Amino acid sequence: MKTLQFIRSFLVRPLLISAACITALSGIPAAHAADGPTAAEYGVVLNLSGRQRMLTQKMSKEAVLVALEVDQSGNANNLKATAALFNTTLKGLRDGDPAVGLPPTSSSRILRQLDKIDKLWAEFRPAIDRISANGSASQADIAQIAQLNLPLLKEMNKAVGLYEKDASANGLKADPALAATINLSGKQRMLSQKMSKEFLLIAYGHEPEDNKLNLLETYSLFERTLKGLLDGDDTLGLPGTSQPAIREQLGKVQAIWTEFKPMMEQAANPTTASISPSMVAKVAEINLPLLKEMNAAVKMYEQESAK
Repeated sequence: MKTLQFIRSFLVRPLLISAACITALSGIPAAHAADGPTAAEYGVVLNLSGRQRMLTQKMSKEAVLVALEVDQSGNANNLKATAALFNTTLKGLRDGDPAVGLPPTSSSRILRQLDKIDKLWAEFRPAIDRISANGSASQADIAQIAQLNLPLLKEMNKAVGLYEKDASANGLKADPALAATINLSGKQRMLSQKMSKEFLLIAYGHEPEDNKLNLLETYSLFERTLKGLLDGDDTLGLPGTSQPAIREQLGKVQAIWTEFKPMMEQAANPTTASISPSMVAKVAEINLPLLKEMNAAVKMYEQESAK
């Protein structure tokens, strides 16, 4: 049984915070180790390291969709692509990837953290690969993914926190609140996939009581952070957004969230005994537009860091 204390502590404090539907910023030169990343490069690092957290949850969600026999072939292919993107980005964070504007990581502390993530990824990936190859998922596969996805997310989150500290102290030192905003807006992408995964685990019947509690906390944090991105939240360290274009984009997220939230509320309700196939299909359909529009907002914040 998962430790609810960890989940609560992980969700209620700010996550110092991008998948085939997401594109990475390109055209930014690689960093020179002697100079360190530029402000623009830190924006890319925060975006893509933050995206890694989302990808841990997107993979898990896609695996459960396969188990629930929702577009098994399509979701198996999505799962394969998501895993490949996670793997490529993990290598790029360490060694640099000029194609997406990632500078190599030189911080020994962050490199040690990436070592931990490499080990967890090696444990997590076999079940992912089996499901994507077979187009089906066993209960044992889902149990393994349910057990290992949160430790992988937790350690990836620590890496993002280290990158965020570096960015605030160096490349983005003139505007440390922007680093936090990129981080937390990027976290919203992860939360969109985490709550979808928890919803689907409830529908699948895997530890439904625990996942109801997890889902309640996840969607509550998503909603609070969305409000904070718009109007500020001192506890989360969010100054709010005054730029009309970003506020308009966050308004698009809010519109989708208005449709998505009631399904999360129903699934998290202790009195809900089962979730209908039609609601599962609707969540499978709507979660990706929510992710896409939230990602568009993150890209806008990232572009602010390059100015």
